[in-house]
Amino acid sequence: MTAQLIDGTALSKSIRADIAARAAELTAKGHRPGLAVILVGDDPASAVYVKNKVKACAEAGLHSVLEKYDASLSEADLISRIEALNADASIHGILVQMPLPRHIRAQPVIETISTAKDVDGYSVQSAGDLMCGLPGFLPCTPFGCMKLIETTGIDLRGKHAVVIGRSNTVGKPMALLLLQANATVTVCHSATPDLKAHTLQADVVVAAVGRRNVLTADMVKPGAVVIDVGMNRDEAGKLCGDVDFDGVKPVAGWITPVPGGVGPMTIAMLLFNTLASAERAAAR
Repeated sequence: MTAQLIDGTALSKSIRADIAARAAELTAKGHRPGLAVILVGDDPASAVYVKNKVKACAEAGLHSVLEKYDASLSEADLISRIEALNADASIHGILVQMPLPRHIRAQPVIETISTAKDVDGYSVQSAGDLMCGLPGFLPCTPFGCMKLIETTGIDLRGKHAVVIGRSNTVGKPMALLLLQANATVTVCHSATPDLKAHTLQADVVVAAVGRRNVLTADMVKPGAVVIDVGMNRDEAGKLCGDVDFDGVKPVAGWITPVPGGVGPMTIAMLLFNTLASAERAAAR
């Protein structure tokens, strides 16, 4: 058996084409979707992520505003700027790129973003809506993972899904989305004593811990769906995920590559959420 590749690049292109068409219709009616991206400091990886997000907006016909600030920006000044964007009718989504400088607390910043513009889905309100199954913005990476799983055609009802990682941005919301799809979900983490015992029972494994080779071939049930959220570098500096791709591919039924799997879908779902926010605003 050789796993089928779940092509996140191709799927994201399809989603972004649909977004572009809907954005054009909305713009023609005088409601161009707008995203504000805030970058504080000079973290090289963050700069690349922000550049890609702004480029994706332009390609989809969305208005974007990129605001760059020195790492010395105060928490109060950042919050003040977010409050101004909350009041800006041309902006439908606000994204503050993480991580922030150490002197700025992330949660107060996130909570300042209007719930109507929280397109990252990181606020306590958005998390609560997800937990309760209420309408709201879904965190972009888990949302993208669910879209990738959908392409396999597998019905998650009654399936056993294992999420490796318990972060607020990926692991926890991923588990909740899988629960909503009627999967039986196990969340594993650094304190899980026998990770392999859990993953060998899994029909779906989502690896999201940021550590190379956390999932190897001997840990995968034959035919399982493997979603690799990790972004790491190997000894040669080549981009890789959390999964031993070459080892797992002959065992799994479906697998996402790194790069070209989850990454493109995260940006696609950010655009999706921004468009949805603009459509809601236009309907008011």
